[in-house]
Amino acid sequence: MAKLKIVKMGDDTLRKVCRPVDKITPRILTLLDDMVETMRDANGCGLAAPQVGILRRIAVIEVEEGEVIELINPKIIAFAGEQQEQEGCLSIPGRWGITKRPAHVTVRATNRHGEEFEVTGSELLARALCHELDHLDGKLFVDCMIEELKD
Repeated sequence: MAKLKIVKMGDDTLRKVCRPVDKITPRILTLLDDMVETMRDANGCGLAAPQVGILRRIAVIEVEEGEVIELINPKIIAFAGEQQEQEGCLSIPGRWGITKRPAHVTVRATNRHGEEFEVTGSELLARALCHELDHLDGKLFVDCMIEELKD
């Protein structure tokens, strides 16, 4: 496994729409492993492929230690409620804000074995799912920030 370089805001990669993954190859599996290592090393709870310069629809999330969710070609299929909470981003270090997100989210994706699955999250997991899937469409949390937080 390897730690990857996290792309910072201002890099055009973060504003591009990612391509779907057509086939799960050894390269995709290595990318998933490297993304988890990179996310943990940076003390994040999520990381999307464009944040490491790869324009593919892949994200990893870990809001509970040891419970990594790997998402290939994820899509939000249901959402409900509303929450307004603090968010930050590994690609925008030192910047925090309050965002408006759904309180509950269900995502359908493919896992590393090519199997389709669904994950439903509330609170932090719902925010993380929305945040990482936004990255896959070239959106950043600052685009939906309703209040910037100052130190």
